[in-house]
Amino acid sequence: MTTTLISGGTVVSATGRGEADVLIDGETIVAVLAPGSHLLGTDLAASVDTVIDATGKYVIPGGIDAHTHMELPFGGTNASDTFETGTRAAAWGGTTSIIDFAVQKYGERVQDGLAAWHAKAAGNCAIDYGFHQIVGGVDDDSLQAMRGLVDEGVSSFKLFMAYPGVFYSDDAQILKAMQVSADTGLLTMMHAENGPAIDVLAAQLAEAGKKAPYYHGIARAWQMEEEATHRAIMLANLTGAPLYVVHVSAKQAVEQLAWARDQGWNVFGETCPQYLYLSLEEQLGAFSEEWGQFEGAKWVCSTPLRSRGEGHQHHMWQALRTNDIQMVSTDHCPFCMKGQKELGLDDFRAIPNGIGSVEHRMDLMYQGVVTGKITLERWVELTSTTPARMFGLYGRKGVIQPGADGDVVVYDPNGHTSISAATHHMNMDHSAWDGFEIDGQVDTVISRGKVIVDGGAYHGAKGDGRFLKRGLSQYLI
Repeated sequence: MTTTLISGGTVVSATGRGEADVLIDGETIVAVLAPGSHLLGTDLAASVDTVIDATGKYVIPGGIDAHTHMELPFGGTNASDTFETGTRAAAWGGTTSIIDFAVQKYGERVQDGLAAWHAKAAGNCAIDYGFHQIVGGVDDDSLQAMRGLVDEGVSSFKLFMAYPGVFYSDDAQILKAMQVSADTGLLTMMHAENGPAIDVLAAQLAEAGKKAPYYHGIARAWQMEEEATHRAIMLANLTGAPLYVVHVSAKQAVEQLAWARDQGWNVFGETCPQYLYLSLEEQLGAFSEEWGQFEGAKWVCSTPLRSRGEGHQHHMWQALRTNDIQMVSTDHCPFCMKGQKELGLDDFRAIPNGIGSVEHRMDLMYQGVVTGKITLERWVELTSTTPARMFGLYGRKGVIQPGADGDVVVYDPNGHTSISAATHHMNMDHSAWDGFEIDGQVDTVISRGKVIVDGGAYHGAKGDGRFLKRGLSQYLI
């Protein structure tokens, strides 16, 4: 087995930082040592196969993006990143594990949906991967099938209060699914928007001739997110189910989560980089020679971008500091402008919803360290440690300690990253992040002991990743 010593760096965890050397034997971290230590009288640097000099750099556990959608069928097309291209891009950005969503639609079997996603991912992923289960058709058969998910290593499922006719569950269906959640320990993940009301608003806007991409966000008003978040919380409390609200974008929805958590309830939330940095105003002002005002379609996602003038972005950063929001995932769901987003060229309702960010999450969140919005330790906690604990991976993932998988990122705070569609590795013809400058750089990425990114070169391979069979969330009480 190959042995690797990462020497001279500052190891950063969710609870502190300090200079240390990290020894990886095969796929596993075997020791975290004082700099220059000898192990059993052996000069480590002289005895290992590979020495990585991390002097002046941070050594952190590999990032875990717990919300991605590779190859997702949506809006008459499929997400443009395959498991091969999407996980390779993730690796370039310092993410060494993803949790994607297997899909069951109305009229389909949960078991078949999970099997289909195993078939898509197996042998194609550059990094380790797990699954949540989307339950798009809550009925007696799917409710029974959900009870077997934990045995499959799938300890969380997702429901939608949005997208009537596609994934939507009504309150009665949500109640029944949450009762299974309470019985089994499965974590209920919720897309919290009032879909039927949104569809009415969207139709009224279209009838008034307001069909540009900007109106996507107007139709999905923050009141629709706050109301649905509160309703999901109350149904979870009634049933005793743990609740995790995905892609929170409105400050009012954060306030609902904070209220529930103040009661001591098992309620959690994530946000995404787009809700920390981007806004409805930038989308309104977007224009290009090729696309005109349709340029704003690049930023069409759900939940939508929010108005900067209303303070949503500031409040989201604050919620990350106060732990009212516990995690940052990407909701990576990429679509190209040509042939995909342009399906909604004449009507925002037909634009496939999604932004591609899996490659940039670690960098974008590190910029929050640079600007003083979060600490180094909180950076690691939000992007790696909490995802591991929330989704039953901690110990193997999310930490640098003996016995953990050798998933390690060496991050250079003196480096620089310019984000551009011309240089990113995601399978997209544009970038929501074009022009963003990051005061830091992913230097080396190690996945289960194998160096897969180093010195600006990719050394990984299709099939490097393995399926992660997950346990129950460690946050439940």
